[in-house]
Amino acid sequence: MVVQVEVMCRRLSRVVLPLLLLSAPAAAQQNPSGWVELFNGEDLSGWVAKITGYELGDDPMGTFRVEDGLLTVGYEGYDSFDGRFGHLFHAEPFEAYELRVEYRFVGEQIDGGPGWALRNSGVMFHSQTPESMTRDQDFPISLEAQFLGGNGTDERPTANLCTPGTHVEMDGVLIERHCITADAPTVHGDEWVTFDLIVTPDTISHVMGGRVVIAYSRPVVGGGEVNANDETARTDGVRLTGGYIALQSESHPIQFRRVAIRPIP
Repeated sequence: MVVQVEVMCRRLSRVVLPLLLLSAPAAAQQNPSGWVELFNGEDLSGWVAKITGYELGDDPMGTFRVEDGLLTVGYEGYDSFDGRFGHLFHAEPFEAYELRVEYRFVGEQIDGGPGWALRNSGVMFHSQTPESMTRDQDFPISLEAQFLGGNGTDERPTANLCTPGTHVEMDGVLIERHCITADAPTVHGDEWVTFDLIVTPDTISHVMGGRVVIAYSRPVVGGGEVNANDETARTDGVRLTGGYIALQSESHPIQFRRVAIRPIP
């Protein structure tokens, strides 16, 4: 498996985001406020699925689809989850931007899903290319803004940071812990949640309700959480300054009504 991180970073350093947005698929539509809608509300144009155990673009269970104008992640086509983690990648890489995601958890977790994945999903960013993932790789080397839903009783803050195959710095200290909890609310029930991600060359911030709930900087490749032939995919210590965005399927149904991006000069 070849991540091509260094090649990707060199390429991204030469290409500004507005040009990337102009070259994005026709499904991406810009509105007057500068936001570009990555999900067009009609189909999955501009997106490609990668599910553990399957080739890129192969989703025979219909995990990712559009229902009633919503980008829906569901498991009706599964007998059991069986570790088939999925990621729906947008076709273009991005570097400096604001990303807005509106999501809600629905329904019940499928049988066979891990306990930690109850009402759990997220958006991956600064990711390796989808083509460089191996057939049996669970998660891309990336950063993850983790979405958690409340279980009706316990505190389960959303908008956390997880780091499959990566590390970050916080207050100048290298953080090698896989997941870091945000100072964010717990959202019980099936209500819609708006999450904002602000990515600049200096700092990455997770924002809820206009408030930064976690911030960090200097993401690098590193760590052992990615499990499929990752030694050939990794150049530890390489800075991640851009990459691909992907929505997760982790065994609990979730819907997205908006995925939009706005470039930061």
